Amino acid sequence: MKTKTFLIYALLAMPLSIVGLPLYIYLPTFYATQININIATVGLILFIARLSDVFTDPLIGYLSDISQKKFNSKKPIMLIGSIMLIFSFYALINPNMDFANLWLLIFSILIYFAWSLITIPYLTWSSELSNDYYEKTKLNSYRESSTIIGLVLALVLPYFFTQNIIKEKLDSLFYIFTFLFIPFLIITMLTIKTQNSQKYSTYNFNDIKMLYKKIPNLKSLQVGYFLNNLANAIPATLFLLFIETIIEKKEFADTILILYFIAGVIALPFWTLLSKRIGKKRVWIYSIILACSAFFFVVFLQKGDLLLFSIISFLSGLCLGADIAFPTSIQADIVQKSKSLEKNYSGLLFGIWTMLTKFALAISVVIAFGILGLVDFNKDELTKLSIYTLIFLYGFLPILLKLFSLFFIRKYADIID
Repeated sequence: MKTKTFLIYALLAMPLSIVGLPLYIYLPTFYATQININIATVGLILFIARLSDVFTDPLIGYLSDISQKKFNSKKPIMLIGSIMLIFSFYALINPNMDFANLWLLIFSILIYFAWSLITIPYLTWSSELSNDYYEKTKLNSYRESSTIIGLVLALVLPYFFTQNIIKEKLDSLFYIFTFLFIPFLIITMLTIKTQNSQKYSTYNFNDIKMLYKKIPNLKSLQVGYFLNNLANAIPATLFLLFIETIIEKKEFADTILILYFIAGVIALPFWTLLSKRIGKKRVWIYSIILACSAFFFVVFLQKGDLLLFSIISFLSGLCLGADIAFPTSIQADIVQKSKSLEKNYSGLLFGIWTMLTKFALAISVVIAFGILGLVDFNKDELTKLSIYTLIFLYGFLPILLKLFSLFFIRKYADIID
């Protein structure tokens, strides 16, 4: 496969990641601190919105397969999702103050739905552009590198347009996203040509149960993937609160995030080369172990420990690329394997995969903001209980979840193991 194909495939991931940053990092804090919705209420609303997204993902996966059958392409539903995504993103960062709670709920649901309409078909392309095991790995590596580059752009570019105000950052991110998304979408749609199976999805619940029987330990892999995503989502949700209230260096938040994502870009080629020797699953496991080893020291950080926090962020960032690229690459291998079965399950499998991601994000908000709400967390009136709770949620709980995820991930047999 030509390098040009890898690059064009990866283009769309860049602006999509720019949407992801405000959704998962800035938006909860924006509505809790500047729109003045109770922090527990924000957590509950986002949980409901993300939970609705969890149940629609398998449906969208099925619809993408139907789109393939009727139009010989999954691109029509991606176009519909693109229009919805731009509209709902703008509305979400410009709320009606009189109906802020309802506004957050409605447009959160819409933006998650639109996101899925684009990303689920987009992810399936990694299994349709090539049948080669390592080419699929390379496709996923290019895509996730583009994702990380998009995140770095989302952190760096607002410096040139805004002050350190969340609303101004959200506005600038919307304009940057739109500027990149529209041309990249057009290029991708016109250029990408997939190798599609002639078998289409007309399956029922019994067929889905049979799929799990025919692909050993698929369920264990999915449980491990969910737990690992939950471990990643909780500190992402609490990052701004942690650096503001524990480290007390809020002005360096973007710098730490940039350092974290750059480390991910630097390390990903190494992880990709290593996967050729030892397999994707082992690389993923080693990256989780390294991340846990580095992140463990977060629980000991105190006021002013910016240098130590930076080092920990860089070391854990080295694992980022492997942690997001290889699970999806393994999923692409599973989709490829499923094509040898009687039916084409590609859309459904990626629908379930993204459903697990969304469910982890939904649960993370409930855990993070819900527990902080129970201890009456107030960043302006901190108590010892609220500080210890935040440290536990941000630093210790994610490690426990990652270690638990390894128990399930190890059960899955990688294709070349």
